[in-house]
Amino acid sequence: AIPDRAPNIRIVSVDGKLLANRGMSGGEAVGLHEMSTYIPEAVIAIEDRRFYSHLGIDPIGLSRAMVANILGGRFSQGGSTLTQQLAKNLFLTPDRTLERKVQEVLLALWLEHKHTKDQILEMYLNRVYFGSGAYGVEAASRRYFGKSARDVTLPEAALLAGLLKAPSRLSPARDPKAAEQRAQLVLAAMRDEGKISAKELTTAMSAPASRVAS
Repeated sequence: AIPDRAPNIRIVSVDGKLLANRGMSGGEAVGLHEMSTYIPEAVIAIEDRRFYSHLGIDPIGLSRAMVANILGGRFSQGGSTLTQQLAKNLFLTPDRTLERKVQEVLLALWLEHKHTKDQILEMYLNRVYFGSGAYGVEAASRRYFGKSARDVTLPEAALLAGLLKAPSRLSPARDPKAAEQRAQLVLAAMRDEGKISAKELTTAMSAPASRVAS
């Protein structure tokens, strides 16, 4: 069975305004079709562009990672799909071992058998870590931009998707330049995948996301 999301505590003012979230998830779950469409499009473009065509594992990505690991002499690259990442987040420890990788693959296949692609993507986006204590797109959107995931713009979605590679190292609070460079890679990937036009790409790159004060 899929574990429940960790409980979240919302701290509000007397007039109902959200002051803070406390808890592992840090924000309410948002339906895939409720959040800004830019968010799933950005994440798929940079993290798993074959998400809707593979069966939970991506043979191309997995083969590329295996070659890199062999050449590097250590198990450093995973070649994980979004489904595999979800399986790891739900059920496994972060250990980088061959045994854990096999478990990850089997669990990913099980998730794909039990759930639709949209369900898997929604679960992933509501649980993945975006840095700065924010788990899930709603918590991350409020943490970085002071708004709901429903209202995230294209540049903001690109920044969020870019954080997934290394949430701490690429945090805009820690290294704004690195975060923006990564966001631009996400935008380019979205353009390559046909999710945005050349004009949208140019506009988004010329007007990067503005982060709220920490």
